[in-house]
Amino acid sequence: MKTKLPVSFKVNIFPKNKIDLLIFLLILATAGVFGFLYREGERKNDELTHQLLELREQYLESTLEHSRALVSLGANLEETRSGQEVVISSLKNDIQTEKQKASIIQAELGKVSGSVTTLEKLTNTDKELLQKYSKVYFLNEHYIPARLSLIPAPYTFDVQVPKREFQIHTSVWPHMKAMMDAADAAIGEDILIASAYRSFGTQARLKSSYVVSYGANTANQFSADQGYSEHQLGTTVDFTVGNKGADIDSFESTQTFRWLTQNAHTYGFTLSYDKNNSYYQYEPWHWRFVGIKLATDLFTKGKHFYDLEQREIDAYLVSIFD
Repeated sequence: MKTKLPVSFKVNIFPKNKIDLLIFLLILATAGVFGFLYREGERKNDELTHQLLELREQYLESTLEHSRALVSLGANLEETRSGQEVVISSLKNDIQTEKQKASIIQAELGKVSGSVTTLEKLTNTDKELLQKYSKVYFLNEHYIPARLSLIPAPYTFDVQVPKREFQIHTSVWPHMKAMMDAADAAIGEDILIASAYRSFGTQARLKSSYVVSYGANTANQFSADQGYSEHQLGTTVDFTVGNKGADIDSFESTQTFRWLTQNAHTYGFTLSYDKNNSYYQYEPWHWRFVGIKLATDLFTKGKHFYDLEQREIDAYLVSIFD
């Protein structure tokens, strides 16, 4: 059985007049618009969210691709660097090898150049300058040194007035002058040259005068025949000192002589006829230029020029004026 409500309890939701109707309709329209706008906003929001997700995925993919590209580039760079290091190392080895080859070639060229220079020096050096001339070894009567220079008068002694002019091999004079200046600076006895270059003819006349004065046997003990004298080479001199003058026999007693025995080799000079020589009497005044190297070797080994074989002496010819 249904219960009927009283009339006073019935609800009427419809407006009673036009104004209320309009208001109702406006509310409905507004609600519809807002609903539509809400739904449209939701749709737009979904679209934007979807787009953002797509963009995010694209960004992540792009970033991943870039990362992969960077990794690949790094690997390529490392490979390139390693390859370059190998190439550089190979080039360095090649350069070092070429340098070694160049050094060898340069050394060989130096040997060839040195040989050529040595041959040139030997060709241009008078081989007679280191020959052993005494009673056995003969020097050609026509031999004259290639170049002779006058010895300045302050360096010479002569009993004749005015002094005779003494000559010496041009290349020997600088060594001679240096030695005499050093001796005077060290000792102060005024070392002087009493005899120097003598030609074949001059030696012949000198020997003849000695034979006349002393007899042949005595003259042969201290004077060489023409062609056998070292003086003809222009590299040999006889020394004296100021207070001894012509008395060269007493030269051994001077301090200058003792200085020469210890220092002459450094200037290229050596005593030709020592006390034990088999050619002439002892001549402490008679000094010959043989070059610094040979003179020094003789001094160091305690030998004399005529102790050596000629073939040994010849090896020093190339350096005689060095």
